[in-house]
Amino acid sequence: MARTRFILSIDGGGIRGLIPAIVLAALEKRLDGRPLHTCFDMIAGTSTGGIIAAGLTCPHKDDPTKPACTTADLVSLYRNEGAEIFSRTIWSGLLNIGGWNDQRYDAGPLEEKLLRILGRKARLSDCLDGTTVLMTAYEIEARCAVFLTNADAENANYLYWQAARATSAAPTYFEPARVDNPSHARNKLPKILSLIDGGVFANDPVLAAYVEARKKGWEKDGDTIVILSLGTGSQNRPYSYQEVKDWGAVGWINPARGAPIISILMQGQASTAAYQANKLLNENPPSMKTLSTAVSTDNAASLNYFRIDGILEDGNDNLDDASAKNIGKLEAIAYGFIKANRLALDAVAARIKAAKFA
Repeated sequence: MARTRFILSIDGGGIRGLIPAIVLAALEKRLDGRPLHTCFDMIAGTSTGGIIAAGLTCPHKDDPTKPACTTADLVSLYRNEGAEIFSRTIWSGLLNIGGWNDQRYDAGPLEEKLLRILGRKARLSDCLDGTTVLMTAYEIEARCAVFLTNADAENANYLYWQAARATSAAPTYFEPARVDNPSHARNKLPKILSLIDGGVFANDPVLAAYVEARKKGWEKDGDTIVILSLGTGSQNRPYSYQEVKDWGAVGWINPARGAPIISILMQGQASTAAYQANKLLNENPPSMKTLSTAVSTDNAASLNYFRIDGILEDGNDNLDDASAKNIGKLEAIAYGFIKANRLALDAVAARIKAAKFA
């Protein structure tokens, strides 16, 4: 019998992952506190969004019937531990010459937190309650995209913590992740993969998630696919012609400017993916002038793609500004997103409850 399948897709954005974490906590309240892995058939994420996807779907190491993270845990991770992940001593800063001589941050604190949250042994095949999880990464030796997912047997045996580490290995910020490849004989990739952040090709993983849903045959079986896509705030830093024209290679990758070429590539892909998903999945695509789907009481029931995002306004668009001041600004932005997209969150929650819990 045909059913409605729900997909949650979460963008990359470093410390700005606090924004979708807070939005998801608001959605969870509308779902009467139900864990989100019971509400979505697939949870996909890139980079910081991949860490959120892992936390919501990986079994808790002490109680495998529960998720590794609640939405409150994820909010706390960004709010209270982000500064430890993006931490540099004065001495390391001098040795690293501001990010020119090496990656900007030691990956040790990030790996320690992923291991603490996700454990050492959980694999994607252990994903809770039959939910599909998807994280994106890029293999720099074989030069190919890698989809870390339990959607197929070929990719289901990656370790959760390694998958989360790989999807968040943003170039110039963290060194590539070395990941065990349990299916090397089948996928013809090296036994040990060298992976970087999936944001280099899918900072907004919505289309990757949709393709996996198609591969699973949901639409072929007559199912309706409904997607909630969460951004981390659109980068708001303009680069003028006069500023950029004499940069050369060094200027485009300057860490002090937030690695402009990386920021532009990730933002460009995300805005394009959102535009395409709106046209592809909504029969009468509503406006997205504010970067969020324009939802009204008249169209809410007919939409299959809901996008929540927006301009960062007063917030810093850097991936690594975990200062208390910026955390406060990101929280305010998140609550602004919730207020502005109340109808979208209400509509998604109502449809999930009607389809899964009525």
